[in-house]
Amino acid sequence: MVFSRYVMVLALVGGCLLPSGVQALWPIPATLETGMSALKISPAFYFDVQIEGAPLDLLDAVAQSQYYLENDKLGRLVVGRGANDTTALASAMTLSILTLSLTSGATVEPISSEAVKPLGTRSEEYALMIPADGSAATLTANSTLGLYRGLTTFNQLFYYYGGVTYTLLAPISITDTPAYPFRGLALDTSRNYYPVDDILRTLDAMSWVKINTFHWHITDSQSFPLEVAQYPELAIHGAYSPREVYTASDVQYIVQYAAARGIDVMMEIDTPGHTAIIGAAYPEYVACFDASPWAHFAGEPPTGQLRFALPEVMNFTASLLTGIAKTLPSYYFSTGGDEINTNCYADDYPTQKQLNSTGMTLNGALATFTQTTHGALMAQGKTPVVWQEMALDWNITLSNETIVMIWISSEDAAAVAEMGFRIIQAPSNYFYLDCGAGEWLGDDPTGNSWCDPFKTWSESYTFDPLANLTEAQYDLVLGGEQLLWSEQSGPQNVDPIVWPRAASSAEIFWSAKQPTGAPLNVTEALPRLHDVRYRMVQRGVNAIPLQPQWCALRPDACDA
Repeated sequence: MVFSRYVMVLALVGGCLLPSGVQALWPIPATLETGMSALKISPAFYFDVQIEGAPLDLLDAVAQSQYYLENDKLGRLVVGRGANDTTALASAMTLSILTLSLTSGATVEPISSEAVKPLGTRSEEYALMIPADGSAATLTANSTLGLYRGLTTFNQLFYYYGGVTYTLLAPISITDTPAYPFRGLALDTSRNYYPVDDILRTLDAMSWVKINTFHWHITDSQSFPLEVAQYPELAIHGAYSPREVYTASDVQYIVQYAAARGIDVMMEIDTPGHTAIIGAAYPEYVACFDASPWAHFAGEPPTGQLRFALPEVMNFTASLLTGIAKTLPSYYFSTGGDEINTNCYADDYPTQKQLNSTGMTLNGALATFTQTTHGALMAQGKTPVVWQEMALDWNITLSNETIVMIWISSEDAAAVAEMGFRIIQAPSNYFYLDCGAGEWLGDDPTGNSWCDPFKTWSESYTFDPLANLTEAQYDLVLGGEQLLWSEQSGPQNVDPIVWPRAASSAEIFWSAKQPTGAPLNVTEALPRLHDVRYRMVQRGVNAIPLQPQWCALRPDACDA
């Protein structure tokens, strides 16, 4: 990496933490040095993009950064909200320019192209230098994606009081690079529908904390809101209403909007379980459709799973998945594979007839189904992503390229790593954002959610991605994500349910440790996360408070 030598220098001489009350950066950079001088933003401040043929999405990102700089108007989280800074500001130097440039020999590509490259090949590192004397600040990177990450950091450094935008930390030197290539947020848009604007707002917030993957769980047993050109009946019969559909143009707009913000969209069509709604359009393809009692046939209502043993269903599914995947730029596509209920097939006549006539077991049929669907995706250059049961609960052969998502428990990562698969950490005992809201099933007034208790940001923040793994297995961990399953969520509460809690995993997988090399810890992180939350609110995201404002203005005063 171009910056590697410089990183080492800063690691040796830098690493100081931000002074109390001005802890602004999230995720915390790999290395940073800060001073104690005030520096004001000039009313004539501008970004100087010194890149020949700068892509349009980089210029848009610069305009966005200029907008945030002028309109965040976030007061420092101290008593008085910056009123005591006026003396320092009276003699402060003024910053008029930030120059953006790529390192020598770097290829100029759009942010949206850089954002969807294969994991491990994206260049997100950057160096940001802000002198204290008012001379030009510089932002340098190996790619436009790195410049975008640096712009998000730059905007977090500044506060507002009395008509002045300023920092008290000059000079500032930051060299930054992510610890893990995959940093995600999963959203279920099947159980309840989210309008496009709510997804776009979520993508904006993701970009502010350097989350780089939107895991879009777009369909499930409850609804099929995705318009598929080859199979229009799925949305016609499977969406809640004609208004609650993601059209092909909606999907493309969301994908392009995400990519311009450094975010890859990894879509999931969960199969062969979680597919009851397909029976509304193709009843002959679904076993135990709307069977009762539902608890015998499914983890939650409604019941129904693809008859994956049938050749016509296998071919239909391969065609469906590839038809969707080919419209997406991502190299990654999730086929799910979790919570397959075998009771659904025990008395299903078409399934049993097929198994008996071929002498195949249910496990063998699933192996053939998986090899067929995954093979079709891989033929398109896509890497299959599955839930952990496909590796741990079924005796099937998965491609070595398959990525496995850990969800049932963080303890399960070791068993998957033993099999040699790459891992995305998404354990429910740390990262499920829907836990703790109480039972959503009717006629169960004393029930709780299955994954109680509520996962606080601080509990999530204590997650160790490498726990129980050997050093030789560390490189199998690609990163991780927090997830929102939408039994009790929708556009009305998505902001406070997700934010700022989802920022906790963003820092785990970007930073991994403090700039000093010390482990991440919640006491150091809380004032910075307050800052994230207040800035999100300034930008129109309804992020929930972490504490009373009295506490937010007095770091550590409300510690246990």
